[in-house]
Amino acid sequence: MKKKTIVIVDDHLLFAQSLESLVSQLEDYEVLAILKNGKELTQYYLHKRKTPDLILLDVKMPVMDGIQTMQWLKENKPDQKVLALTMEDDEETIIKMLRAGAKGYLLKDIHPENFEFAMKMVIEQGFYYSGKIESALRHSGNYEDKNFHEKLTEREWEFLKLACSELTYRDIAKEMNLSPKTIENYRETVFKKLQVKTRVGLVIYCMKNKLFKVE
Repeated sequence: MKKKTIVIVDDHLLFAQSLESLVSQLEDYEVLAILKNGKELTQYYLHKRKTPDLILLDVKMPVMDGIQTMQWLKENKPDQKVLALTMEDDEETIIKMLRAGAKGYLLKDIHPENFEFAMKMVIEQGFYYSGKIESALRHSGNYEDKNFHEKLTEREWEFLKLACSELTYRDIAKEMNLSPKTIENYRETVFKKLQVKTRVGLVIYCMKNKLFKVE
């Protein structure tokens, strides 16, 4: 059986080596390279080395960080699957990585068994989220139910599209010529209608249901 190939991009050498050891112990995977930042990854591709099935990408790195790396991949290697593996769990960073094309976002304290499952899901299914992000997606309804978004008004749709951008809620208020309080009301209403709990959950909902292109 052909092994799935992995490239690790992380500037913390000790962690990267530990991760390589973990991946190498898995029967179905092998590590092609350990790189210290996004710049080294671009050089990896320029030398026409083997394209991996999956990149495990840190977010905070010197020279070329995870977000910059994702932006480069989006332009140059749009089909490359990437799983972010980081300590950064703030909403803004997560949304930037998702918008740039990351197919999964894990925190480094994830259990090894869940980590293996996450790699498998991203390679085979295209998406995987856990921890804080997974909790953002939990709701009582069916995630794939297309009827949820049909309940939105025209202005709620406008809010939804802006909420999936990098604008702050204050910026969205200015864009829609509304008060911050009104935007807060829109947020609560849309969250309730789509049955998501956070802005990250909202972005993933739109991506998975292809309501519109998240760029």
